Amino acid sequence: METTIAQKLDNLLKLQDIDSKLDEILKVRGDLPEEVRDLEDEIAGLETRLGKFTSEIGLLNDEIERLKNEQKDSEKLIVRYKDQQMNVRNNREFEAISKEIEIQELDVQLAEKKINEARARIRLIEDDKASLQEVLERRFGDLKAKKQELDVIIAENEEEEKQLLGTREKHAKKIEERLFKSYEKIRGNAINGLAVVKVMRGACGGCFSVVPPQRQAEIREKKKIIVCEHCGRIFGGVDAQEQPVATGRR
Repeated sequence: METTIAQKLDNLLKLQDIDSKLDEILKVRGDLPEEVRDLEDEIAGLETRLGKFTSEIGLLNDEIERLKNEQKDSEKLIVRYKDQQMNVRNNREFEAISKEIEIQELDVQLAEKKINEARARIRLIEDDKASLQEVLERRFGDLKAKKQELDVIIAENEEEEKQLLGTREKHAKKIEERLFKSYEKIRGNAINGLAVVKVMRGACGGCFSVVPPQRQAEIREKKKIIVCEHCGRIFGGVDAQEQPVATGRR
């Protein structure tokens, strides 16, 4: 059986009523859900930075270990070259070995310089890491408090919200897909979440723009879907307190 325009509008009005009740439940939560998400995002960012600090310290320690090994190799060569100097046959060989010893000693000094620089860098990173860890712990505490506050509020309306969501799902199936998508789009663009409104005191219940009497008569008849020319909301009817407007001749 084909659904009439009047039935479609009634279904939209019922869906709007359900969504408005759900909006009221969400409104009680205030900015808490957003604050929780912001804190979770901030904590994720802080943990990423903390991980980078840890990784950098690890790389610097590896570099220090590599430089130490290079120092040991140079020191072994120095000992070997000094032994060779004891058995040289002429000054040229002595000077050549002395040059090699000098090069290895410079390498040892350069490695020591780089090791000290790496250690200084590690100390700076560890200071930053400690400060960051303190901030992270505070944010975890803030998040825990916000979540507990939000959980209390959610628990107070959990059953009602669950029932409304179930009713909404069943009711949404009664509305044709094209009309439902239009409803969702209008509702998403509306600040107050109203996609379907009634004419109240001669004005649109959404944007409060005046609705001409002839237009009100058409809305009351429910023979076609009419939208507000100012805000684009769907007119679901005229408030029962509104007096019908006479459109025919006497």
